[in-house]
Amino acid sequence: METKTIPAVKLEHVYKIFTSQTADGKYTVALDDINLEIQTGSLTIVGGANGSGKSVLMNIISGLAEPSEGKVTVSSRPGLVFQDAATQILGESPREDVAVGPRNLGVSKKQIPGIVEKSLSAVSLMEKADFPADFLSGGEKRRLAVASILAMDRDIIIFDEPYANLDYTGVLDVNSLIEEIHATGKTVILLTHELEKCLGLCDHFIVMQKGQIVFDGNPQDALELDMTDWSIKNPLASYAKLSDLVWR
Repeated sequence: METKTIPAVKLEHVYKIFTSQTADGKYTVALDDINLEIQTGSLTIVGGANGSGKSVLMNIISGLAEPSEGKVTVSSRPGLVFQDAATQILGESPREDVAVGPRNLGVSKKQIPGIVEKSLSAVSLMEKADFPADFLSGGEKRRLAVASILAMDRDIIIFDEPYANLDYTGVLDVNSLIEEIHATGKTVILLTHELEKCLGLCDHFIVMQKGQIVFDGNPQDALELDMTDWSIKNPLASYAKLSDLVWR
């Protein structure tokens, strides 16, 4: 008998309604009947214009917000890398920062140094373990945020607009990090409107518009449609094929 794989993330009829009224007296529906599954070990990109509902969706998946209606099931608690990764750095150095999570989870003092070294090594930051965290580059700060998530043994990692405020080198660093983490078997979810930088990385593509999912499937199939209907610039306007849509 074939064993069915449990999805890493499953949403069933999820709504998010903000009770503050708009100027015309209506409530804001940020998510409108969302149904989706993200498979364990997949790399999913959630695209959409600003205001499409991407961030609200990820806040609900990560547990930072509750849905107004519907059911959210995750196989394990996700870790979220914020758009501004610097805001989630709590220690003065990478070593100190990565130790915060395990310590708060009650991990024994004897185990923490090994966990910290393993997590920093996984994101290629061990050489800067005692470097002032404020002086890390934008890409390195995202690596540090991932190390902190790994130290808490998270199997689902969400990146919220990971290319924000990064130069070309920073984008390359983040893409390398995403590939490295995904190769270890982690489920990776990437929230972005900058599809030309990363769409070629994913095996699952979701597009949101006005709080609804308007596409859920293979990225190649999406590229064959008129993506401007979803208020998204066609990333193939400047590139030849899907595999070109990764900055390396």
